[in-house]
Amino acid sequence: MSIDNRPKHIVITGPTAGIGRASALSLARDGADLTFLCRNLEKGEALASEIVAAGGTTPTVIEMDMARLDSVRAAAESVRQLAKPIDVLLNNAGVINSHRRVTVDGFEETLAVNHFAPFLLTGLLLPSVREAAPGARIVNVASGAHHFVRGMQFDDIQSEHNYKTFDVYGRSKLANILFTRSLAKRLKAAGVTVNCLHPGAVATDIGKQHGEWVAKVLHLLLKPFFRSPLKGAETSLYLCSSNDVAEISGAYFNNCEVERPKPWAEDDAAAEKLWNYSEQCVGFDYPVTST
Repeated sequence: MSIDNRPKHIVITGPTAGIGRASALSLARDGADLTFLCRNLEKGEALASEIVAAGGTTPTVIEMDMARLDSVRAAAESVRQLAKPIDVLLNNAGVINSHRRVTVDGFEETLAVNHFAPFLLTGLLLPSVREAAPGARIVNVASGAHHFVRGMQFDDIQSEHNYKTFDVYGRSKLANILFTRSLAKRLKAAGVTVNCLHPGAVATDIGKQHGEWVAKVLHLLLKPFFRSPLKGAETSLYLCSSNDVAEISGAYFNNCEVERPKPWAEDDAAAEKLWNYSEQCVGFDYPVTST
């Protein structure tokens, strides 16, 4: 796994559990130069040590709390200071909450972690991604949970008036797909592809960050249908590595194949509205154009 005789540099959010961990271990076995962005540094360092013990290149571990925009900015700056082009940015981390939480920045936490954080992180790291073009990739782990909603519900996007766990989570995953479409259009001429995926029902630690009952209930209800984390990581790995998708951008994948998402995930007007809203909320203007 190399470009210009150097290992691919792959930045991964949420690499210490579930499909993120499975992705990291697989990419390390393929010889990638990994940078981990972790909420828990201890777990990140333990995974890095595991990779080194298996003969892999030592990953860089950087602390990042996706519920804090200042932490996202600091982590992005630490990545930039590595002075390495980014061949693949894998936005993998996510959260699901049983009740409404508000971040230190004043945003509903599910939307903040699942959408605002990767939106800001991707924008801040975009110069390093573009350094690896042509051929650089951005991969966003979305979800079939966007089926739960029929749009972004901009009139209550922060869930201040109505909080339903699966609606809120589904809306954040819809945001991932709309973001993917918008960014792919803006990077069309930049030699950078942007795609997203549904990993399937995977036994992961999502929702356990706060000891959420929803994670326990989900695990019990869905256990018979769960894929292993490695199986769930297959599409992420495919989008990170396969030559088959080198020319595809702006698509939604399921089981390593392009799949059309629900119509509200192809709403370009909503995608632009979300883009403008996101820039305003995170206080960042993207350094990209459609040309």
